Amino acid sequence: METKIYTDGSCTGNPGPGGWAAIILTDSDKKELSGGEKLTTNNRMELTATIKALEYYDTTKEKQPSLKYIEMYTDSTYVKDGITIWINKWEQNNWKTSEKKNVKNVDLWKKLKDLVKKKQIEWHWVKGHSNNTMNDLADKLAKQATPK
Repeated sequence: METKIYTDGSCTGNPGPGGWAAIILTDSDKKELSGGEKLTTNNRMELTATIKALEYYDTTKEKQPSLKYIEMYTDSTYVKDGITIWINKWEQNNWKTSEKKNVKNVDLWKKLKDLVKKKQIEWHWVKGHSNNTMNDLADKLAKQATPK
């Protein structure tokens, strides 16, 4: 059985108040998750959405062991490229970028790396605000979750 996850993050100001959201679709369920922080960045919210979705997936998988495969949809190239291309090099370089600067959001990157272990995930980038129904819904939920 396959799971589709759509994630998004938003931020008013950068840094500023922000929200995150995830929509998790299985054959038998649709779950909407969201939350926010008073002082954050857009990239932190994008990562948080993905992390919260995978944490929820783990608890769902315990109840539905047939869930084996995830299609992850994000409009954040930062998240998609970070986890599929950059993360191993960052870790090899003691969490430094190619410019020898500290990787931002390293706490969340380490958490995400741990969560993707032993999972079959196919990562998809979708263009934001382009009439993708689930991405648009995740965007709306993230904005609604942003603290005022």
